[in-house]
Amino acid sequence: MRLILLLLTPLLLSGCLAAAAVGAAGSVVGAGVRATGSVIGAGVDAVTPGDDDEDEEEDEDDEDEDRDERRR
Repeated sequence: MRLILLLLTPLLLSGCLAAAAVGAAGSVVGAGVRATGSVIGAGVDAVTPGDDDEDEEEDEDDEDEDRDERRR
């Protein structure tokens, strides 16, 4: 009985090993995709003219003016 169990155990655990390998490969691919996206995003920001901070400041100023008008 022990001999049969000993011979079958590697067969049963091979599925776990395959799942672990696929999970590790998925993690590596996911990290690579995230890194590529970050690099492309930084490149687009560097090439695109204008400054996003200026747009945000203008939006905040508009919101402040609207709030002040509502209070009056």
